[in-house]
Amino acid sequence: MSGLQGMAAAPLVSLRDVSVRFGEVAALKRVSVDVRRGDFIALVGPNGCGKTTLLRALHGLLRLSGERVLAEPTLAQAMVFQRPFMMRLTAANNLRLALLLARVPRAEWSERIALALRRVGMAELGERPARALSGGQQQRLALARAWAVQPRILFLDEPTASLDPSAKKEVEALLTGFAADGMTLVMSTHNLGQAKRLAKRVIYLDAGEIHLDLPTEAFFNARLDARSEQFLKGEMEWQA
Repeated sequence: MSGLQGMAAAPLVSLRDVSVRFGEVAALKRVSVDVRRGDFIALVGPNGCGKTTLLRALHGLLRLSGERVLAEPTLAQAMVFQRPFMMRLTAANNLRLALLLARVPRAEWSERIALALRRVGMAELGERPARALSGGQQQRLALARAWAVQPRILFLDEPTASLDPSAKKEVEALLTGFAADGMTLVMSTHNLGQAKRLAKRVIYLDAGEIHLDLPTEAFFNARLDARSEQFLKGEMEWQA
């Protein structure tokens, strides 16, 4: 493999033997994982298995033991949460603040805001107070806010868990579009149907450890241990 090919194949972000503890609780235990350009990864597993912790560790939000390696020091990243926090500002000004914090040149703000709002179907709602929007609209605004900073990787923590079926469909369509444009996505979800529909790769966690990391089709056709089978059938009790 040539040097250029090797660089192209390098992961955007890697964790090597990473552990995270919250007091006496081991949330991640010696986890190693690579996220490569173009991945759409679904993190699945029972409640309390470490999905959100893994997202935050990949995004660099947690103190951890082990190693986190980025392809480049200034790798652009963004994260969308299950219940996104909206400032007491208009929808457009929520985007302006994100662009300010991402150090995007001010000359680009108007165009990026207009494009982002149009991308999520909210072109007419830029002057609406963000906190007056419906739950589905707020989640789409959160996606617009993330998209506007043009991240190489977008992390999503249960992005449709609080939404009704119609809003869920809208968000899934946006994520499919982001992936088609070449954005790398890593998403936690309890919805196995969603993982099957959207993801190219599925990582199954249990008790802070990665048990499976497979292409989506292979994951849903794999022979699993009894506990994993329980989870896939919806028979596993949630952990505390």
